[in-house]
Amino acid sequence: MLSITTDYVTDKDCPEPYLRAIAESGFSHLHWCHQWNTDFLYTAPELDQISAWLRKFGLQLNDIHASAGREKSWSSPREYERLAGVELVKNRMDMAARLGSDVIIMHFPSEPKEKAEAEAFWDRMRRTLDELQAHSRARGVRLAVENLDARSFPTLAKIFDAYGSGFAGLCYDSGHANLGGQDGPASLDPWKHRLIALHLHDNDGTGDQHKLPFTGTVDWKRLVPLLAASSYTKPISLEVVIGNTGIPDEREFLYKAFEAGTAISKGVETSRRGQT
Repeated sequence: MLSITTDYVTDKDCPEPYLRAIAESGFSHLHWCHQWNTDFLYTAPELDQISAWLRKFGLQLNDIHASAGREKSWSSPREYERLAGVELVKNRMDMAARLGSDVIIMHFPSEPKEKAEAEAFWDRMRRTLDELQAHSRARGVRLAVENLDARSFPTLAKIFDAYGSGFAGLCYDSGHANLGGQDGPASLDPWKHRLIALHLHDNDGTGDQHKLPFTGTVDWKRLVPLLAASSYTKPISLEVVIGNTGIPDEREFLYKAFEAGTAISKGVETSRRGQT
């Protein structure tokens, strides 16, 4: 079983042709990434249609990249925008529950450096997380917070210290953790027991390129055993896009993505057997 992001070409417009191509390339699961950074609210007719497509193509929903929004922003210092942002995240929790998934993924902004700003930031983010925790319990959908840059893990550690694994976990983004000279596997290791979602892709360390695994400088030899030893139990999930790969043909891109995901999945299985 393998999962791939729905926005490997675009994150807007009708996803049907991409879902068809994903299924025909052998993938079994989806990382839903359409409308991942907009104020778009999914409604019943849209969810009914997505559900029909999943049945038609034999696909399952692995998780959803939820949206922090532009004006509906869960971290906004404007209270009405923050509250609207909470409703946007709840919309994605409802979507996940409707379509058979139990995880949504969110970008969590880094803590401000100035003390007064940091205190105000954590005050509103705790109110946001407290409101979402009740909805999470009601829907059976957990929140995975994603590492974005070198400052992410100290911020995420505060979340994991304050909220249990039944609500909040980690989405490990291998590309983000490879930027700016970071040691991605070393950053993951202390929090592998909170891992509930994956964004696996590659880059050369200079930019967030979302290339195919094994085509950049991510240290897969160290990362794969950590994934095997982690709390993550769902299909290996790729967040790759065709634009930076130099592969002009969509089906060839998906074929190579499937090959790379299969190699990671087999590596994880082999490592788990060796750890038992």
